[in-house]
Amino acid sequence: MTPFVPAACAFLALAAPALSAADQPAAPLPATSIWHPGPWRRPAPNPKAALLPLISVKGNHFVDPSGAPVLFRGVAIADPDFLVERGQWKRELFAAVRDLGANLVRIPVHPAAWRSRTPPAYLELLDQAVDWCADLGMHVIIDWHSIGNLRSGMFQAPMYNTSTTETFDFWRTMAMHFNGNHTVAFFELFNEPTHYRGMFGDLSWADWRDLNEEMIRIIRYWDKETIPLVAGFDWAYDLDAIRYDPVRAEEIGYVTHPYANKRTRPWEPKWDEDFGFAAERYPVIATEIGFGIKPGQVVDDDHYGNRITRYLEQRGISWMAWVYDPNWGPPMLSSFDGYRLTGAGEFFRQAMQRAAAGGQGGPWRTE
Repeated sequence: MTPFVPAACAFLALAAPALSAADQPAAPLPATSIWHPGPWRRPAPNPKAALLPLISVKGNHFVDPSGAPVLFRGVAIADPDFLVERGQWKRELFAAVRDLGANLVRIPVHPAAWRSRTPPAYLELLDQAVDWCADLGMHVIIDWHSIGNLRSGMFQAPMYNTSTTETFDFWRTMAMHFNGNHTVAFFELFNEPTHYRGMFGDLSWADWRDLNEEMIRIIRYWDKETIPLVAGFDWAYDLDAIRYDPVRAEEIGYVTHPYANKRTRPWEPKWDEDFGFAAERYPVIATEIGFGIKPGQVVDDDHYGNRITRYLEQRGISWMAWVYDPNWGPPMLSSFDGYRLTGAGEFFRQAMQRAAAGGQGGPWRTE
């Protein structure tokens, strides 16, 4: 039987007449058009993608290609968009971070900045940062820097406002864009989850686990190498829930933010209970620690700074100081002029240059 061909299809099969000048194809759509393909195309291959060693997970450690455990000591910078607005987005900033002794840089991307700059323009900043870090020998964490309850859509401040759709799209973009780039070692899925005793709505651990598992699935469709980092509750401090109900994904890491005000002294037994236990089974990284120093205050062996860095390193937990900036706090810089350090900044400079504290699984590579 001869198949029926609709009139429209039959028309398309006919030879096309020559086009008049008036019938020529229209000009390309502007980038702002809703019909534009958008930023989801694969980037051009980056010649610096394999300059640094690929970091992976082995047991409860982050390891280099030889399988040797790596201890990361690093700092967080301010949001790139914030730095651009202040004229401080430059390679020299990253070189100064490297001079501290850092081997890891945390780049916080606030949802409001991601939207206002637009994803394509923001990706240009991230590309610059990743290339600079590759040249300087530092790995990178890209951090979706929101605070609040992703399930309910309630957040601590407008700069953190996001949604599950935007968050999933962000990680799809990151995974597609940085797939195969060894400099980007980690994707920190959500900065500080909290429901704040119900102020931001309900959020069970099962809800949060499921959201993280969805993010990981989206990332791994495109990128099976970059390590997802999952934060616990209480502003990314408390990992107690993973004792009984860990995230159902392999080769991930967990995050803690053990600031001094989270618990009263003596800290160590409480740190053991709240997050330290996790390092026996999983790689853990404290992506924020920090403090201020009052005039005349002495940072002695009993000070929080020494107690927390020693505690973390003895358990093989990597750490990052918050924040290498004079405007955000607790600040490590007193000024961008010459990248002058505060007392806390000087403490972290010395901490990054000393020998790693011995302990579980050591010795570790620190650079």
